[in-house]
This record gives sequence, structure tokens and C-alpha cells, in this order.
Amino acid sequence: MEKTVYVIGHINPDTDAVVSAYGYAKLKNLLGMENYKPARAGHLNPQTSYIFEKFNVERPEYIADLVPKVKYFVQENVVTVTSDVSIWEAIGKMEQNDIRALPVVDKDGKYLSLLHYSGFAKGVLTILNPEKRHAISTNIDLIQKTLNAQPIIVSNDSDKNFNATILVGSSSDETFIKRLESHASEDIVVIASDREQIHRICIEHKVKLMITTSGCVISKELRELAEQNGVSVIVSPYPTSPTSMLIAYSMPVSVMGDKEIQTVSMNDTVNKIQKILKDAYCKYLPVVDEENRVIGIVSEHDLLKEPNVEVVLVDHNEFSQAVEGIENYKILEVIDHHRLGNFSTKYPITFINRPVGSTSTQIAGLYKEYKIPLPKDVASLLLCGILSDTLILQSATTTEVDIDTAEYLSSITNLDIKELGNEILLAGSRIKGRDVGELIRQDMKEYTEGKLTYTVSQIEVGNTKEVLSKKKEFLAELEIERRSRKALFSCILVTDITALSSVLLIECDPKFAPFIPGVKREANVYYLQGVVSRKKQLIPLLTEQINNYQR
Repeated sequence: MEKTVYVIGHINPDTDAVVSAYGYAKLKNLLGMENYKPARAGHLNPQTSYIFEKFNVERPEYIADLVPKVKYFVQENVVTVTSDVSIWEAIGKMEQNDIRALPVVDKDGKYLSLLHYSGFAKGVLTILNPEKRHAISTNIDLIQKTLNAQPIIVSNDSDKNFNATILVGSSSDETFIKRLESHASEDIVVIASDREQIHRICIEHKVKLMITTSGCVISKELRELAEQNGVSVIVSPYPTSPTSMLIAYSMPVSVMGDKEIQTVSMNDTVNKIQKILKDAYCKYLPVVDEENRVIGIVSEHDLLKEPNVEVVLVDHNEFSQAVEGIENYKILEVIDHHRLGNFSTKYPITFINRPVGSTSTQIAGLYKEYKIPLPKDVASLLLCGILSDTLILQSATTTEVDIDTAEYLSSITNLDIKELGNEILLAGSRIKGRDVGELIRQDMKEYTEGKLTYTVSQIEVGNTKEVLSKKKEFLAELEIERRSRKALFSCILVTDITALSSVLLIECDPKFAPFIPGVKREANVYYLQGVVSRKKQLIPLLTEQINNYQR
């Protein structure tokens, strides 16, 4: 099974992270790698939502976390059998497909039980125990199919199950008659050889089914008598001994299916199902959907394999900013434009990190490098990513490469840079009616300096007055973040996209207060003239001050 490779940005993704994931996954698809899929590690902010709606592009798949789940280890395209097939046919399917467990389903594909070798062996030994008297639940059609028998006379209810008492007509006539009479109230199936007198006795006693063996056919006289007495007759191609053995396998698979096996879903965690597998008699679990239809199977052995997921990271290279559970998967590539964090892998990978203003710039450049024409929708999204991350090419992070790439994308899409930039910045700057906690967390990143951690959020607005009017609410939410992470501080950079300056709202350890950069306007509020970039301007300032604080 080919692995799915998710191209995914950081948690609380901004526009650049989401469109970069989309653009790079599409590049891989165009290069023939259909298993690459764009993903996002958080909900879209208003600006990104507006962009995807504007260009009528499907949003990347939302992945809340990458904690190991059943869906990353499951065996899909699983073989199943319906409950009315014989055990013999089901076992044949298991051997043919080299599988040790077979889900039993109804006609709609809904799970009923699991046939597995351990349960099957236990069931057959119980039925064949000579010390106990057992009836076999089966029907004439299943017996005929299991034996590959030739039907001679078959009743109209041949597909209806009954509890069959199996007798072998190998004794003397007198003894056999006594045995028949002792089971007179039961549905009797007799395995007879070529003894005509035994055939006659069976028919006269109106047994449910008579099976002649070794291809022996009854006389026309006895056939007429059998029809009159309602006795079904089939001819087994096998001798008596193998016929007797095979008939036990004619039971419908529903009889042997283990109904105690617990089902699991695709989104169940590996940690959860490991406990279920540990206690299970069979080390296989059926995987079902919301309507209880079988969609896969998972075993203890499957959990030892590599998961069927790999990842490419875009717009970040720090595990603290990555989707939860990322450490469980192989990271194939990183494409970024931020500082290097504490990122490491056990194996060589492709790592592309250039000091440009946007990861979207990097992705557009890769299309050129691979000589792949940019689809118009991808070009439109990447242009938006550049304009968003560089504040319409006015941020301090903007490079000549960003400008040239933006102009190139503008030519492809026939979109005006300034007009489109103002449009998407306006879409992202609307904060009226939005929850303060949502605004803080929509683009929040966690950083580490030595043993200290801190968070920095950023929002872009047309005017900072509305945010400052809700200062207490913002600070309360920042304090919640700081305490929950045991961080040195949590802050939000509120960037005025018209004045190209920012204010910083911060909650911190009181000992760090003297080190906060900027001009203090009021308690917990600082003005940062000309600072609009978190990456290139604010983070270096904060890093310097944290280092001073730790001395």
C-alpha cells in the first residue's frame, strides 16, 4: 500500500503556511506523486478562508493531530464473507488470500463476527467430540456445495438452516433402523455408500437428506419413492470417510464467527487498541465505520510496521510549532523561511530554508526549478501567501526574490498586486465580533530559548484602537496561555497595516518586565515603531532581551 504524504504547515496556521502546503502538494502531484496531499494543522483564519473562497479552491484536509491512530496502520481492502456462506468456503478464502482472520458481514456489509483460526479450531473440536452428541446447524444447499455433490432430489426449502443429526449407514440393517428410530424426532442426514437396502430404509423412514458416496446413484424406483416421501438426495464424489469429515464444514460461517471480538474505528488511537488487542483471544480487530460497515482490519503485527503516513513540513522547522504527534512519523522534507529551531532527524532529509519573506516564494521557485507550469489557482494562492506574509511587499522581511516572484505570479494570474494585497489584508484585519481567545490563538507560535519558552501571536488590523479598547480581555487570555505553558511570557503583536507599526500586549514573569522591548505606553502595552515582522524584527529583539535576562 502506497503511503500518504501530508504536506502540512504549523499549528494555528497563517495564510502562507496553508497555501504553501497546497502549492507544494500540487507540485508533487504534477510530478507524478499522487500520494502527496495538502493538509492544515488548525482552522483557517478569516483571511485564509476568504482567499480559498475567492479562488474557489478546496481547502486542505484538517488534521487536528498526528497521534498514532488505527487509520495509519490499518489493512484496507479487507476480504469479508457474508454470514450465509459455509465454513469450508470461508476457510478457502482465508488460504487463498493468506489471511488469518476473516470478518463476517451481513448483506449490507455490516459487521457481525470474526472468523479466525483459533476460534474455528475450538469450535470444530467441540462439534467433532465423540464423547458428546451434537447437531450441526446447516442447510442442504451448503452441504451440497461443500461436498461438490451432484443434486438428485432437492427440496424447495434447501436454503433454510436446520440442526442436522449426522448418521453413517455402515451398520447392519437392524442396527441402523434402531438408530434411525432413536432419532425419529430430529432432522436426520444420512451418509450412505452403495448399499441399496440402506438407501431404502432411509427413504422409508423419511430422513431429511440422504448422501450417497463415491458417486453412487440410487435406482429409479428409489428415486420415485424418495420424491413421494420428501427425502432430498445428493451424490458425494468422495468416499464415506472424507464425506463425513467435510460435512462438518458445511455449517454457515455465522456459527463459527467469534462475536466477542471488539470492533474499532479508524480514529481510535493505537494506545487504546493495544489494550484491546492484549486482552483479545484473537490478535486481530475489525475496523468499522459509523454505520458498522467493515472497512479494514488491524492486528498486533500491523502496529509493529511503519505507519502508512509520512510528512513534509512547510513554513516551520520547530517541533513546538508542529502538529501534535509529528515525532511518530518520517519527515521527508522541510521547506521554510524562518530561523532554525531545535530540529533534528535520525536520517538525511531535504531541507530548504532561505531568508525570504514567505514560504510561498520558495514554493513558486520550485515550480520553476522543476520546469512545471504553475496552474492559475496555485499561482493565485501563492501570490496571496507572499502578499500576506510581507504586508504587500512592505515588511522588513521582503527581499528582491519576493518582489520578483510576486510580479511573476501577478503576470500569470492577471491580478494586481496592490489591489489584491489590500483586499486580503482587509479580510484578515476584521476583528469585530470575534472572540479574543480566537484572535490570540489564530496565529500563535511557541519558541524556546535555552530552558525558557514563550509564545508570540500576531494579528494585523487597520487600526489598533479596537484591540486596545479590549486590553483587559486580551491580557487575561495571554495570562492563561502563559500559565498553562509555564512560559516566561505570552504576547501578541498587533500590527497596524496602514501605519506599518505595532503595539505589543504582553503578560510575563514580573522579573522579565524590565527587559520588554519597545516604548511603554501603559501597563503591559508597548509601542514598536516600524516593527511589522514577527520573524525578522520582533523575535530577534525578544531573543536578545531573553539572553540579557538569563545572564
